[in-house]
Order: sequence, then structure tokens, then C-alpha cells
Amino acid sequence: MGLCRLLVPLSVWVIITLYTFLFFGYAAWAEKRGGFHYHALNITAQLREVSSPTLELYKTYQQEKYMGKNPWTLQVFHRDSLVGGNVSYEQRFKERLRRESRRVKALNRRVERKLKGKEKERRIETKAKTEDFGGEVTSGMMEGSGEYFTRIGVGTPAREQYLVLDTGSDVVWVQCQPCNDCYDQTDPIFDPSTSASFTSVSCGSAVCNELEKFDCNSHGCAYQVAYGDGSYSVGSFGTETLTFGNTRVQNVALGCGHDNQGWFVGAAGLLGLGAGALSIPSQLGSLYGTKFSYCLVDRSSESSGVLDFGPGSVSPVGSVFVPLLRNPRLSTFYYVPLTAISVGGLLVSFPQKVFEFDETGRGGVIVDSGTAVTRLQRDAYEAVRDAFVVSTQHLLRAEGMSIFDTCYNFAGLQTVRVPTVSFHFLNGVVLTLPAENYLVPVDVMGTFCLAFAPTSDSLSIIGNIQQQGVRVSIDSVNSFVGFAINQC
Repeated sequence: MGLCRLLVPLSVWVIITLYTFLFFGYAAWAEKRGGFHYHALNITAQLREVSSPTLELYKTYQQEKYMGKNPWTLQVFHRDSLVGGNVSYEQRFKERLRRESRRVKALNRRVERKLKGKEKERRIETKAKTEDFGGEVTSGMMEGSGEYFTRIGVGTPAREQYLVLDTGSDVVWVQCQPCNDCYDQTDPIFDPSTSASFTSVSCGSAVCNELEKFDCNSHGCAYQVAYGDGSYSVGSFGTETLTFGNTRVQNVALGCGHDNQGWFVGAAGLLGLGAGALSIPSQLGSLYGTKFSYCLVDRSSESSGVLDFGPGSVSPVGSVFVPLLRNPRLSTFYYVPLTAISVGGLLVSFPQKVFEFDETGRGGVIVDSGTAVTRLQRDAYEAVRDAFVVSTQHLLRAEGMSIFDTCYNFAGLQTVRVPTVSFHFLNGVVLTLPAENYLVPVDVMGTFCLAFAPTSDSLSIIGNIQQQGVRVSIDSVNSFVGFAINQC
């Protein structure tokens, strides 16, 4: 019996040692033959960026600088540019991860409600029932879940408003007067009575019936949207003129929210960029095409990114193109056929089915602008993490932080060699991420973490950290998404 107790841990140790030797030995052999791939991560540049003071709200809005040849081009701001005060990078990053966790939970709750048919209830919840939306609702500049914003003119005459960009939502809405319950926003709350172009829609209209939840009142169609993290908007549904850059678009269906709560960091509402019928790309599709593209600025950048609509939204030279998959039970999300992940050019072994959605509509991989960290099914995540750890034995490890369990101490270093990480899609398409899109600083002292996390839910998500500095082009009509690195 004593010998057995000795042999069991000894055998485990032998297996781990053999695995490490084989993998790391093969990596070293592959590197000598030019088969193992590394990136150089510029530690000095990364820490210089995150050590800069917190940015204040953009005081000057210079849209014309970003339009180029496309009159539809809009600036895209990271939320930190809308948050005033001296907030440390560490605090901002921890808050971002907390928002990210709420976002992931909210997305999965929405998926489950949708698949179970509960969101098709044709009634508006009363204010007394808003706890059914899930979680405590807190308003305030420091608690917002929106990560990226743009500025759009609403009404006639146009009144500029900050709106949250969200590829995981469809309905467009803004806070409106009279406001029964509204959170604080940066701009004055929109008053539809002062706009010459706002029109309420009737309950019997086709656009009203596209809503997941609607009701009828004396003013016509009423809507409700809820996001699972406690954020919601309830109000009148109508049509309005929106101004994108220099382009005015009439009769855009949007919600005029009179009862709103949420985590929107001073934005006036939300710009739904999903694939559903009420999203902005779908509404523009009949006239201008459903294609749009965006570039998300780096988390610590002092500049702004871009959002392009219309015929001027072209995919840059050098883009890699991936088919869009359609989930017949979940029309909002942009699904992509992720088939494998490689570390250092070597494919990581895990079942391919972890990235597929099943006949119930669960599972799959989506591209999402509102989720920060890429979430992978646990089996896939652990395989990727283990491969990364084995191939970074030359680097000094650090304690994990929050959702990150794979961190490194790069203090005092200027550059380090890190293995490449690549997404492999259907038809052999490969997207190799820049090093700064998967190893990110979590403090100003030189602690960097692998920016992937596991999920116990069925949905996998390619988050915005992995998209930063990448031109993402989405074309629903032709069913593809393009990725172009360093083409912003």
C-alpha cells in the first residue's frame, strides 16, 4: 500500500516532466529549423503608454479630420477619454475587467432567454418589475460598461450625442425628455418635441413588430430593451433623422427612452451594430449597403479610432477574409468559423466541436466590440494556456490577477520574445495577432498577463483587446468579415 502511494505521485510527475520536455524540446527544435514563431513585445513602449495620465473628455470634436474620402466616417473614442479625474491605470484596468465580467454574463443570459423563448413576451415590464432585468443598477461615470463610443447627430436640427457602439445589440436608442428616470449623460438629454423629424410609430407597424418586447399606449408603439447587467431603456419607439459625419439619413427607427438605467458612462444611448433587423447596418442596407468597418483604438491611446458606413467602407489591402456564419436562432451576433488556435506556429490540440454551435443555437464563436477579453471554452483555453506557458519558460512568472491566471514579470526589460498566437478559420485563413493584443500590462510596474480567459458557458467570444489596431470589416449581405492588422 505504501509503495502504491509513492508510485502514484511519481507517475504524475513523470508524465508532466515528459510532456514538458517533449513540447519544449520540440519547440526548440522547431525554432532552429525556422518552424517555431516568436514576436518581439516592446515592453518600454507599452509601459510608456499606460503610464500617461488619465485623459479628459475630448474638448474639441474634429470630425472632418477623420472623414477622408468617406463622408460616413465617424470618430470612435475609448471610454477612458470620457472619464475625468486622476484615476490610475491599475484601477482603470481592474474596473474594465469587472465590466467585462458583467458583459459576458449579460450576453449569455440574453442568449438563454432568447433560446428559451422568454424574450418574445409582448409586454413592457412595469418599473416595479425592473429587478427582473438582473442585478443591482448603479449609475455613474466610473461604472459604465460601454467601452467604445461615437458621436452622432440626432434630430432636426441635429444635436450631437455620444452613443455606445455595440456589435452585440440591435436596437438604437437615446434618452429623451420628458425623462421619468434617467442616468447622467455628457450632453443635454434629447427632446423630441424640438425636432422637426421625430415621428412615433404605430403598434401595427412592421417596425414595431421587429422589437423583442413592445406594448401599445396612447402615443403608439412602446419598447423595452434590457442588457442583463441591470441596464435597460423603456420608452416610445419612433423614427428620426440621424447624421453620420456629413450624411443625413431619414426615418431611422430608434427608441426614445423615458425610463433608463445603466452603465453607459455619460453616453446618451446605444448604437446597435448587430445583424438583426433593427440594427443600424440593417436599416441602412436597402439604401447604402450593410457593410461597415471599425478600428478600435488601443486601450491607452490618446487618439481616436474610426467607424465607417456606406459605400466608402472598403476592406484594406492585406485583409484576411473569414465567412460569417448564420445562427438561425440568434440573428444579432456575428459568428465566425474558428477551427483552431496555434501558439508559436504549432497547432494546439483540443476538440474542434468546442467552437461550433449546435442544433439548439448554443455555442459558436462571435466577434464582439463590447467584450474586452477573448473568452474560450475551458478545454480550449486550458490547452492554449498550457502551450503558451511551456513555450515561455524563459520568462519570469508573476501572480495571476482577476480573471487572468497566466502573468509575467517584465520589470526592467525593454523587449521580450513571446510565442505568436494565431486564430485559424475555415478554408485555411489565419490571423496572427500582434503581441500587444494578447499580452497586456495590468499595472505600470511591468506585470503583463495573457489576455484570454475561460468560460463555462457555451458561447466563445473574440473580444476587443484582440481587435485593437485591427480594421474589422463586416458585410452581412456577402457574409464575410475582414481583418486587417495595422490598417487603421
